[in-house]
Amino acid sequence: MTKTPALTALAALALMAVAGTAQARDQIRIVGSSTVFPFSSAVAEHFGMTGGFKTPVVESTGTGGGFKLFCAGVGEDYADIANASRAIKDSEREACAKNSVGDITEVKIGYDGIVLANARSGPAMTVTRAQLWLALAKTVPQNGALVPNPYQNWSEIDPSLPAEKIEVLGPPPTSGTRDAFVELVMDKGCEEFAEVTSLDGEAKKAACQAIREDGAFVEAGENDNLIVQKLEANPAAFGVFGFSFLDQNMDRLQGAGVEGVGPSFETIADGSYPVSRPLFFYVKNSHAEMVPGIREFVAEFMSEGASGEEGYLADKGLIPLPEAEHAAVMSSAMALTPLGN
Repeated sequence: MTKTPALTALAALALMAVAGTAQARDQIRIVGSSTVFPFSSAVAEHFGMTGGFKTPVVESTGTGGGFKLFCAGVGEDYADIANASRAIKDSEREACAKNSVGDITEVKIGYDGIVLANARSGPAMTVTRAQLWLALAKTVPQNGALVPNPYQNWSEIDPSLPAEKIEVLGPPPTSGTRDAFVELVMDKGCEEFAEVTSLDGEAKKAACQAIREDGAFVEAGENDNLIVQKLEANPAAFGVFGFSFLDQNMDRLQGAGVEGVGPSFETIADGSYPVSRPLFFYVKNSHAEMVPGIREFVAEFMSEGASGEEGYLADKGLIPLPEAEHAAVMSSAMALTPLGN
């Protein structure tokens, strides 16, 4: 009889410990895309001021780096939400599953364009994707064969382009913007050349996607503000990043036209600008029961006042989803519908 109270107390302590672990963190942790970062940060700030919860911590780690952190495990030491400028890869979903990260919800928040931009004091430029591929590919066609890229100046590719040294500051391989740039520019541009289209499988993929490593393309990291500073210091250089960042720096930067169409809110929304992509965030569903405020944060992000056509994220450069699609995504997001269901 004397042991019963002690056992009861121990059981109660154990339950308290479990409950404490489940609620050990009271602040949402978000990682991932530098492109989605300003949108997520704006929602986090608004949420913290009006939602009755602490302002979420948002880190710009790049899409690939964000998924690596997100898929590393479950519990208070791991991220709750991953921002992404591309859809999650099968290999990343496999990493999640391997680390017991079960159901996740994919939330498409809108669209963004990828721009080639330079300082307003530099030369204005309009290019085709084929010309961009010739400027940045590791090997290019010469006399019927693929050879190491010999082009030093843009005008060597086409006299209509600036007589300036080719120097492009771009995102690293861990970036979703890099993935999208390769898919939407490099893979499309190489299709103009028979020397590439005649190749098979991995050989064609390598020829299309491999970026030169001789200094013409410079991996500039995930800090878009630093890229702007570098572009202003060297007006002949160009940078590759999301339209939303160009939109926030129109007084300092100008976007190049691609296939004769300049990047703008309107041309990305109507699909006429050829280098655009959807943006996402991913929710770790099990954390919705562990970290307070996750469902409410999702509701704020997908509200009409935030990501809707007249929402405050449009003022920051997000191209909203069409009304019907926004309603469907919001319904799925609010229900935390697992990816694949």
